[in-house]
Amino acid sequence: MYIPKKYHIDRDEAIQIMKSYPFAILITADDHRPLATHIPIEIREEEEKVFATGHIASGNMQKKTLENNKEVLLIFQGPHAYISSSWYETEDVPTWNYVTVHAYGTSRIITDNELASALDNMLKRYEAHRENGRLWDTFDPAFLKNQMKGIVGFEIEITSIQGAAKLSQNRNHTDYQAIVAELEKSNEPVERELAQWMRKQCKDQFE
Repeated sequence: MYIPKKYHIDRDEAIQIMKSYPFAILITADDHRPLATHIPIEIREEEEKVFATGHIASGNMQKKTLENNKEVLLIFQGPHAYISSSWYETEDVPTWNYVTVHAYGTSRIITDNELASALDNMLKRYEAHRENGRLWDTFDPAFLKNQMKGIVGFEIEITSIQGAAKLSQNRNHTDYQAIVAELEKSNEPVERELAQWMRKQCKDQFE
């Protein structure tokens, strides 16, 4: 991913983005043909290493590319929005602001026990806070065993992380504040979320 220096975000912040926006695109290649699947991903840190865990349908042909593959890419998309040049002081072209992370790594197919543990953790994340949340131990074991036959679990050891936050850092103070103000007025939640990112990333624009 091409990342101009002013848009670059460091590794720690990129990892947090991966955790906060876990619905990622898994990309591999089969005989030079790109394959992609949209799936939820769980991120785990162990000392200096980062691992991504997920699962796909057993009928998904991409599973064949996940055993000991050193060329796997995960794309995590944060908030993004169209930026109208009508918000600028002087004439210029419109653009698109965004927050995104590309994570490269080596994948492997995980065992049934590892898959069960990964699914247990995923349910805890998304169900534990709900009233009558469906955690792993609330399901009939035979039912779970049968359901797991339909999926294939994998783990990716992340070897390279590229993070970008293109947030109009090239605009002057007046333009920047105007962009944030317009996004904050939007009826679209993702645009208001992008405005929050712009306030956080460039605090000096509001001092």
